[in-house]
Amino acid sequence: MQRSLTSLTKARGFCTKKPAAAAAAEKVVASVLFERLPVVIPKIDPVVYAFQEFSFRWRQQYRRRYPDELLDKSNSRGKGEYQMDYVPAPRITEADKKNDKKSLQRALDRRLYLLLYGKASGAPSDKPVWHFPEKVYETEETLRKCAETALESVIGDLSHTYFVGNAPMGHMVIQPTENESNSPSFKRFFFKSQVIATNKFKIGKCEDFAWVTKDEILEYFPEQAEFLNKMIIS
Repeated sequence: MQRSLTSLTKARGFCTKKPAAAAAAEKVVASVLFERLPVVIPKIDPVVYAFQEFSFRWRQQYRRRYPDELLDKSNSRGKGEYQMDYVPAPRITEADKKNDKKSLQRALDRRLYLLLYGKASGAPSDKPVWHFPEKVYETEETLRKCAETALESVIGDLSHTYFVGNAPMGHMVIQPTENESNSPSFKRFFFKSQVIATNKFKIGKCEDFAWVTKDEILEYFPEQAEFLNKMIIS
């Protein structure tokens, strides 16, 4: 028994750090998918609406019959002086009419995501591009801490944000092209964070920004559209 344990210990290797050259040749980037949840109830899909209508008619056909006296009492409730008329707010806002992508008051029935225009941490060149809030991992305790730092540097304060979990929601490996053979490859890890109790942020550290829907994100990143379409559920 002793000999088997000894041989097992000798055969098993231990994890070591990457050589300095290998570590320098690859970057790890933490990106934040900063989303605003729908403000109003999304429109029901026609198929779902048809099924709900069918279910309602089916239940009405086989429902239990109650005495008329009981129904008259229930119908008389809510007709006193406390009754008030409810007028729903419009689903189409001024930001929708103007296509103002800098406003959170648009596409109220959809999820919106923050995109920045400027130099990206994982970009091989200094040319400005559209990207998510991101930062190269350096000395942070965890990747999530790195993602929090990336978002905080853009909006200035995390008091109106909520990070969903400690683990990334997805990751991708970016390899340099033939024209960028001297550039290092990098791994980008995506963390989800949500807007909490506010409808306006002071966005900084970028040349431009936009709050866009999932469909619009795929237009900004056509080469990564398949990956983003699978990662972003709705």
